[in-house]
Formats: sequence, structure tokens, C-alpha cells
Amino acid sequence: MKACIMCGGTGTRLRPLTFRRPKPAIPLLNTPSVIHLIEHLSREGFNEIIITLGYMGEDIEKTVGDGSVYGVHIDYVYEKEKLGTAGSIKNAQEKLGDEPFIVVGGDHVMTLNLREMYRFHKKRDSIVTIGLLSIDDPREFGIANMDIDYKITRFHEKPNPGEIFSNLASTGIYVCSPEIFDWIPENTKYDFAKDLFPKLLKACEKEGEEETNNKKVKPCISGILVRGKWTDVGSASAYRSAQKWMLDDMPGTSIEGYFSSKNAKIQGPLKIGNNVTIGNNSSISGPIVIGENTTVGNNVLIGPYSVIGSNCVIGNNSKILASNIFDGVKVGDKTTLSGAIVDSNTVIGKECSIENGTIIGPDVKIKNNVTVHSGVKVWPEIEIAEYESVKEDIFNDNYETGTGGS
Repeated sequence: MKACIMCGGTGTRLRPLTFRRPKPAIPLLNTPSVIHLIEHLSREGFNEIIITLGYMGEDIEKTVGDGSVYGVHIDYVYEKEKLGTAGSIKNAQEKLGDEPFIVVGGDHVMTLNLREMYRFHKKRDSIVTIGLLSIDDPREFGIANMDIDYKITRFHEKPNPGEIFSNLASTGIYVCSPEIFDWIPENTKYDFAKDLFPKLLKACEKEGEEETNNKKVKPCISGILVRGKWTDVGSASAYRSAQKWMLDDMPGTSIEGYFSSKNAKIQGPLKIGNNVTIGNNSSISGPIVIGENTTVGNNVLIGPYSVIGSNCVIGNNSKILASNIFDGVKVGDKTTLSGAIVDSNTVIGKECSIENGTIIGPDVKIKNNVTVHSGVKVWPEIEIAEYESVKEDIFNDNYETGTGGS
């Protein structure tokens, strides 16, 4: 079975985490998120994968390779300019061929039964089947109405209050018949939700009565109610949520290679890389992931739902609470991180407080006794002086500042 992973977005909503890497390469449990997705597709039987690439696409190809290590074969299709979600599929038509295929976003994290969705689509013989999930607040998604025969009768992208006629949200996972290519113009920016679905729904009104391109119009759009966990890691809150449930699903404790601890209190589940050292009288309470060559000092508290990357140094008497620390980060003595995300190679001084919901970009230098208030974002390569109290986002003029879009 074939799958197409769309990896063309710039990840602006996740800035400053996407300046040095494309969104699908953001680490989840210290592994690029797209690799988790490929492994899930492989388990579901999708062993031929096409990845469409745009922003920093070469980095994704370098990270993933030919797919053989994951039991799949991967081909890559580059976009010279942004083509939208449906336009991206059209651009990959030659690779996708003449059989049904599933489409997923490169930032998707899930436990969904995709094989079941694929079989449902083949039985229905629709042009496209949308995976739908009941969501409490669907305003950031497309919503759909469907009848008892699973036919989509109405679709609305990102509804405003008063327009939320359904809480069935599109996951952005589609199973497509090859006929879908007939409905997508070439070399044009064209989206599934904004352009293609309205066009198909209009055609469905005359289903069976009209011919289009000398072909009878098939049942156009079907919906399937999917079960399990799913999110698109398009925002910091979604990213933290995905990582939390992935940590909850950790089966137990694993230690890879050399590990040293001195009178530490350690409670799993844990995943610890090679050459990790935990100092005297420190307390580690899982679920936690710690990457290789990382050193944790004395009297350190690391609380549940924390992920620490490789080659990190955590100073004495520090507290890491439900935070995500990327590779090469140094945290000074008596510093507390609470629900924070810290990008690679950042240095945080002594006696700092990095509060909940903060995002610190890569190569930032935070001096001693600094407080970064909740929800603040700090752009790459910023230096924050001692005793500063940072209450607003800090931007770097060398980088774009926009955080809207995909």
C-alpha cells in the first residue's frame, strides 16, 4: 500500500523551533517526529512512501534516507514553489501511480488504525475518504457533516463561532482514489479543504446524473470516524500534548549502554541513552527520556513528562519539571524549568526561572538570575543580561517574526 507524507510547510506557528529545522524534524522523545510517523505507517502495512518536500526539504531527506531501516521504500518529490495540499499531491502523481493511496501530514502524530481506513475507502469506492475525529473545540480544523451512509454532505474549513455545525473535525488524513488527479489543476496552488472539497461537494449534488470529463461522477467524499490518538504538531501546545501521551505509552524502562548514578532516587518508566550520568542525591521520576552523553548534577529534581536531549548538562540543585530540552543545552545550578521548551545549544545561567509555556530558541545565552515569564518566546541567538525579568517576546532582526500560517 502507498502513502504520501506532505512535508512542505514552513512551520511558522512553531517558531522559534523551526528556524534551524523543518517542522517534521522537530524531536519527539529525542527522535524527529516524521520518523515516528514513518514507523507507524510501516506497522500499518504502508511500505511504499512518497514524501513531498518544500521548506528545508533536503534536511528531511538527509534525516530519513531511503526508508530501508524502517522497512519501507521512500521516494521524494520536491516543490519548486508552494502548491497547497492538493497541488502537492498532483505534483507527485507520477510516483503515486494508479492505485488508492493514503495522505498524511508530515507533522501528524497518531495511533490511528490507518489500514482500517484504507479498507473502508476501497469498499466505498469514493474519490476521497476523510478521517474524522470528534473534537471539543474544532475551530482550528475543517468540520464535516455526514449522513448515515458515511457520505459527506457539508464541509467548512476553520469555522467561526456560529458556524460550528458539527464537532467532527478533519484529521487531514485522506485516502484517495487515483481519479482525484482529474480534479486537481496542474502547477497551481490548490488545497484539499479550501478548493477541492467544495468542488467535489458541488459535483455530488448531481451524482449519477452528470458526466465530468466523460466519466460518471462517483460517490465523491466519504467520511470515517477514526479511533485513537491523533494530533498535528502545528503549535507548541499540540507538540507538548503529543509528547505527553507518547511518554504515557512508554512500555517500561530501557537503558542503552553505559549508565552511572550515585545514590539517586530513580523511578521509571525511563528511556536513557548511552553514557548518561546522574549525580548524587538526585531524584528522577518518569516517564522521562534522557539522550546520550548527558550529565545531570547533584540534588537535581527531574519530574514526569520531561525529555532531555543528548550532550546536555544539568547543573546542581536544578529542577526540570515537565519540560523539553533539545540537544546540547546547558542549565546552570539552582535553575528551574517548568513546562518550558528549550532549543539546541542554548545556555541558561545559575538561579534562573524559566516559567510555564516559554519557548527558548537555539543558541540563546541567558545569564544568571534571569526570570522568563510564562508564554514568552525568545528568538535564536539572543543574549539576556543578568537579573532581567523577561515579560514579552524577544525577536532577533536577522530572523522573520511571523507566527501565523502553517
